[in-house]
Amino acid sequence: MSRRQSRQDGANRSSTLRARQLALELARRREALHLSREEVAGRLEWSTSTIFRIETGRSVPQPRSMRALLELYGIVGAEREGLLQLAREARQPGWWHSFRDVLPDPYAAYIGFESAAASVQNFEPLVIPGLLQTEEYARATFHGGPRELDRDDVERRVQVRSTRQGILKQPQRPRLWAVIDEAAIRRVVGSPKIMREQLYRLMEAADEGRTTIQVVPFHAGAHAGTTGPFVILGFSEPADPNVVYIETLAGEIYLEAPEDVTLYTVAFDRLVAAALHPDESLALIGEAAKDLSE
Repeated sequence: MSRRQSRQDGANRSSTLRARQLALELARRREALHLSREEVAGRLEWSTSTIFRIETGRSVPQPRSMRALLELYGIVGAEREGLLQLAREARQPGWWHSFRDVLPDPYAAYIGFESAAASVQNFEPLVIPGLLQTEEYARATFHGGPRELDRDDVERRVQVRSTRQGILKQPQRPRLWAVIDEAAIRRVVGSPKIMREQLYRLMEAADEGRTTIQVVPFHAGAHAGTTGPFVILGFSEPADPNVVYIETLAGEIYLEAPEDVTLYTVAFDRLVAAALHPDESLALIGEAAKDLSE
């Protein structure tokens, strides 16, 4: 990889985090002046929803809008230049930008967070985690999923999923800890052949290092993940708080409040305790793959 490409990849990985840092900082500056979002919107003749989108990281202010906010908040000198630079970095498009026709904004934001994460803790009760799916398995999940997709949409989503997995091949790759319910390794997705290859892929991933895979066996009974799948993304910088991501049919949910993140962190810890040891988990995955061969 060239030095130029490395710098570009770094920018892509950090743009989503830069947008969140900018959002948090702008909200903090507004609150320090005891201004409501409605008051700021009124003074700038913007809609309140525009302020909301900026302060939640859903959109990054364009240069003129950014300067208007900084002037209203009385931010000058080096701090002003620093925030303007932060906004420029936040506007850098990531690789996923070219797939915006098939990616809803919340999911695109998730990819940005995932690409910058230092750790990924993922619980999946019914399917294999996306970062560990083979292309054929991913294709089968999209074909059989809740959304009616044509062939081109399915293929572009498979390409997104495969490209996402590139973070696991980077030198500074995140630490991945996947806890999977036994149902996910027993459910035959696509065909026995596709499922068998998927299970082998799980076993290979566990041998690559910085990836831990555990299975919650059927005999564990009710467990802390019975409400559904979730992902906890952790970041290396203390200024970047952890994020919990929950995908639903109606849309994606992000939780950043410390009490919410703690709730899911405790749930993940309990799932780890209920799951088989990693070595025992791989043995069970191997048995499931063998069953598909018979």
